[in-house]
Amino acid sequence: MPATRKPIPTFRDETDERQFWETHDSTPYLDWGTAKPVRLPNLKPTTTAISLRLPMPLLERIKIAANKRDVPYQSLIKTWLAEKIDSL
Repeated sequence: MPATRKPIPTFRDETDERQFWETHDSTPYLDWGTAKPVRLPNLKPTTTAISLRLPMPLLERIKIAANKRDVPYQSLIKTWLAEKIDSL
C-alpha cells in the first residue's frame, strides 16, 4: 500500500469522471481501509421510459393479475421482468 496517494484528477464533467474510473484502479488514489459505510435513503434508481407493444388480451390479463395483487400493472411487469432476469 503506497504511503502517499496520487491526487484525484479534476474532471470536466461526470462523463469524463466515469470514463476515468472505468479505466483506472482506484487503489493508488484512495485508501479503502479508511472508508466508512454511507446510507443514501432517498436515492432512487434511474429509470427510462420505454414503449412496449402488447396484445390487448395479454395486457388485460396482466392488469387483472395486478389488480388481484393490489399493485399497479406496470410495477407488476417490472417485478416479473426482474424475477425472470434473476433466474437466468
